[in-house]
Amino acid sequence: MASATTDGDDVVLELIDPSAVQNELRPEKVTSISTSGVENWNVGLLLQSPSVKVRANRNRLVEQSAYFRGLLCGSFSESSLAHVSIRWNLEALVHVLQFIHGFHLHITSNNFLLILEAALYFGVESLLLECESWFQQMTLAEGQQIPMDTVIEAWNFGLEQGIGFVPELCKGYLARNFAWVTSLNSFPDIPYDLLHSCIEHPLLTLDSERHLCEALLIWLSDNRRSSQCSSDDSKFDILRKVRISLLPLEFAAGLRRDFSQLGEEGICTILDLMKDSFSIILAALVGDKLDDFRIRLTEYSEKISLAGCVHITALFLFLVVLPSDLDMTAKKRMVLSELDNCTANNRYVLGKSLMTMSYKSVREMDISKCPKLYFGSAVKWLLLAFPSLSILRASHCSQLKIEDFYCLLQKFPLITEVDMTVDTSPFLPAKVSVVSMSSDKYRVASTTPYAMLEENSLLLNVAKTSLENPAMSNISKLTLEGRNEINDLDLLKISALCGSLSYLNIKGCTMVTDMGISKLISKCLHIKSLILSYTSFGQSSVGVLCSDLLLTSNLTEVSDHKYSCTMAFRLQQLHIDGCKGIDQNSISQLMCRMYMLKILMLRGTSVTDDALYDFLGSFLESLDVSETMVSMQALMSVVRRNTGIRCLKATGCTKLNRPDTYDLASAVTANHKGYLFELSQHCILEEVAFGWGFSILSVEELVPLSRLRFITIGLGASPGHHVLCLLPKMCPLLESVILIFQVISDRIFRSIQESLKNLKVLQLCCCLGDLTSFACKISMPQLRILRLEWVTPWMTNNDLAILTKNCPNVVEFSLSGCKLLDSASQEIISNGWPGLTFIHLEECGKITLDGVSFLFNCIAIEDFLLRHNGKGIERNFIYEAASKLPLLRKLALDLCDACEGGFDSPSHAERCFLSTVMISRCKSQKCAFDSQTMEAFRSVHKETIVIEWDCKEVRTTVVKERI
Repeated sequence: MASATTDGDDVVLELIDPSAVQNELRPEKVTSISTSGVENWNVGLLLQSPSVKVRANRNRLVEQSAYFRGLLCGSFSESSLAHVSIRWNLEALVHVLQFIHGFHLHITSNNFLLILEAALYFGVESLLLECESWFQQMTLAEGQQIPMDTVIEAWNFGLEQGIGFVPELCKGYLARNFAWVTSLNSFPDIPYDLLHSCIEHPLLTLDSERHLCEALLIWLSDNRRSSQCSSDDSKFDILRKVRISLLPLEFAAGLRRDFSQLGEEGICTILDLMKDSFSIILAALVGDKLDDFRIRLTEYSEKISLAGCVHITALFLFLVVLPSDLDMTAKKRMVLSELDNCTANNRYVLGKSLMTMSYKSVREMDISKCPKLYFGSAVKWLLLAFPSLSILRASHCSQLKIEDFYCLLQKFPLITEVDMTVDTSPFLPAKVSVVSMSSDKYRVASTTPYAMLEENSLLLNVAKTSLENPAMSNISKLTLEGRNEINDLDLLKISALCGSLSYLNIKGCTMVTDMGISKLISKCLHIKSLILSYTSFGQSSVGVLCSDLLLTSNLTEVSDHKYSCTMAFRLQQLHIDGCKGIDQNSISQLMCRMYMLKILMLRGTSVTDDALYDFLGSFLESLDVSETMVSMQALMSVVRRNTGIRCLKATGCTKLNRPDTYDLASAVTANHKGYLFELSQHCILEEVAFGWGFSILSVEELVPLSRLRFITIGLGASPGHHVLCLLPKMCPLLESVILIFQVISDRIFRSIQESLKNLKVLQLCCCLGDLTSFACKISMPQLRILRLEWVTPWMTNNDLAILTKNCPNVVEFSLSGCKLLDSASQEIISNGWPGLTFIHLEECGKITLDGVSFLFNCIAIEDFLLRHNGKGIERNFIYEAASKLPLLRKLALDLCDACEGGFDSPSHAERCFLSTVMISRCKSQKCAFDSQTMEAFRSVHKETIVIEWDCKEVRTTVVKERI
């Protein structure tokens, strides 16, 4: 420090940046400024100097800063100096002096900690408060996203410096924004203590308990090899923070592979709750462990997902609305008393003196695959807990009826989207030949559960009221896919209640007629998306779409096109695949009027070249003409006018391969480069499915396909073995690869392993080549769906065991034609993939010769097929499978495997969640080439018996095809 003569109220501060001493590149000059003109300081220019002299007001410094108060007002000799040197971060010092002299600082994520540290060191209390206010505002602001490295740095700094508000706000911010935080690549970088504090925070906001568990598993996996935790570290106990009673069954089953104890505990808890949730929750209330069963909800919750929680009942929703101060003894007695009354009266009713909880921010709820959640008994709690509910997803809930939908519209006026999808019938008329059909309505027994009795009376009253006094709802998106109980009268009711409908999905609803569809369309003029696959959609509906219905409405788009007053003109999505009721003329009539269309699905229709040439639009993003008779020239005409196409499917189009269907110029082009190459020149393809008429002749043709994420190469396509080997390297973004009737080899598998790090789907069907057991040794850790159908006849139990180790995350598995496997394969599959939801095993040696006990350990199976794997399946297998596999919906068997000659069909009550059973029957057929031995007769398919249950009846159908 050096003395100097200055005005009595001023002091000269020489600010020296410590880093400037070692920096020879900085000019050796000193900049002089005064705080009297602080608002004019050019901070960027100042920071270029190694030191800055600032004439500052002594009194202002003393008043605002504890550091300067001690420096300039002490009794020691330096206190009277008029020239003081300070070594500190130059930028931070400049900001502090600016603030002390009245300049408003602009605090950002980049300079927050710099300013906070300076405020703390120089003892500027008002600046500390300013930093706290800014950080609080940032962490509490809705939609604000602070960089994760800033949050982690702030957390560590706050703990080191003992600044209480910083770590408190950090963990609160992470808790409220947990969904966003877990989506970041930097999520595993969060310190354990911060993550632990975040999970215990009362404002932890989750979509589901599964979301929390998945996030913790990711964190543990990434930190297992770091200093954060080791395999035997107590930090793995953080998984105990997960409320396993709220996990989906299939997720808990998957945990058994790497976290066997947690997985087993989860499965046992879920199965116990399925048997008697009332007694278990009542005991938890008495033992002060009710939080283990309460869905996590906060004032920030917007979405709640219970999908796959097969054990969830209305009682869990009852817990949602209970008051938060339930720990008080008096409140507990009151609730217990109310629960006792509920048991006696078969109802759940809260006492009037209890204030219920309500979460108005919740807009979306997913209760898909929750078969025990009856709408009639759940609706009262949904109303109390989520009054602002606008989206309800309830797919694969066969207990829900169309009357539930009417009730929903009346009770929830804000509802805009409903999904009540169920499995589409396997015997769609467009695909099979029906031999016979019968149906039986359910008889309601006197032992019907109280929840169902209450539901029936409620829904009958609501449905009657809503139909007698229809009130227009706000619903814009409705999905009723697969619901065969829906008829024309239901469509009429929907059109009366849902005039604002813009999206309708009734795929596979075979009971509705073309006339019923046309009447609905004519009433819902806002419709822009129609998913009508495998329905009776036909000429009447086309007539409505092509008529000038909008001419007298206020919905006409500003356009001078002659068809702009038609609904077809404004359609953005149309799925009519499998619709056999629409002829060539009707399709052409429709195509020449569609202009704004983005998605068009025409698979299996009678679409012609003329219709494609007539197509009006130029905004297509997805097109499917599979299994049609269109030519390559017509297809190319659509692609050239729609450069935005990202998805193109054209498998099974045999006419694409005929040279007489396109002109000479096209033929010359095809000799040099394939049509796939030409297609990729017009649009950036991300998904393709091709067969006849497509070939890849050179590596050069793969270059434009580098952004492909999904590819299906089917029968008739000829890419060549060399091209298939290079495909993974040229298209490294591929997530799904499906090869049908192609020539494959170990070399292709090696290329897949080396290049496709994000592969999730691999399906090989009826492929030839020299594929060996090497394919089972390829590591594909991201793979979720694996289907090997008639491609691995050499597979043994040992190969299967290796496959389960190298593809640990498979949840859908299909295997056909592996005759070397035996009953031990069941244990290999169930131990290697305990979380499987889809298992298809056909012609796989003797897997079921000794029964099917081990496969029941894959407790989350939803789709189960066992055919020609050994004559060891017992007569009561269907009932046993339904009772032991709570999520099982689809089951396919063959009478050839029945050890007692047949299978017993379960009753409506016994079938549990099961909705479809398919039983194939074979017949003996004499072989013309061998008439002397037992092998002279072989089994061939005769017919398939299909049993289906919906919410109203059971249907039994016999079809010729094997489905």
